[in-house]
Amino acid sequence: MKIEHGFPEGQRGEVAALFWQAFSGKLGWLMAPEARALDFIERALRPEHALTAFSDTGTLLGVVGIKTWRGGLLTGDFPDLARVYGRLGAVWRGPLLDLMDRPLGHGQMVMDGLFVDRAARGMGVGTALIGAIMDEAQAQGMKEVRLDVIDTNLRARALYERHGFTPTGRKDTGIFKVLFGYHHATTMSRLVDRR
Repeated sequence: MKIEHGFPEGQRGEVAALFWQAFSGKLGWLMAPEARALDFIERALRPEHALTAFSDTGTLLGVVGIKTWRGGLLTGDFPDLARVYGRLGAVWRGPLLDLMDRPLGHGQMVMDGLFVDRAARGMGVGTALIGAIMDEAQAQGMKEVRLDVIDTNLRARALYERHGFTPTGRKDTGIFKVLFGYHHATTMSRLVDRR
């Protein structure tokens, strides 16, 4: 397995499909139908904010998004939404997507999604991507890496805990829990090693 910065433009659709595979349960109703969701995700992806795991033969295994003050992995705006969903569709989707935004603190890097192909789960890809984002945070002089994990994704939370992330807060979905399919997201963080 090898980890690379970004991903080739030719794999944009594959990365979008992998993102959708991982997050459609959380975003499905909001971004449906699937064809439009994939179109929007593909347009909004920013490869420069990704660390990507490939097999030795070049197969895409997983991606971890990086969010800093420079931007994040998925940074579509109102015009991007309107191109895919029409103006009316963008008007109601935009504010709901904004509810999931995670502001940055000083010296923080946010894990902007970690997603691994179903066929590659349990093979250490997530662990390798966590190691890669911690190394990247150190190289950029960050103090900590932060993430949010939803209450229905216990497997991911256990992975993060095994790798030193600890809970630091909680964000309830409130009246939107029926729409988003989860009750709350736990914010977790890990300090960056200083070598």
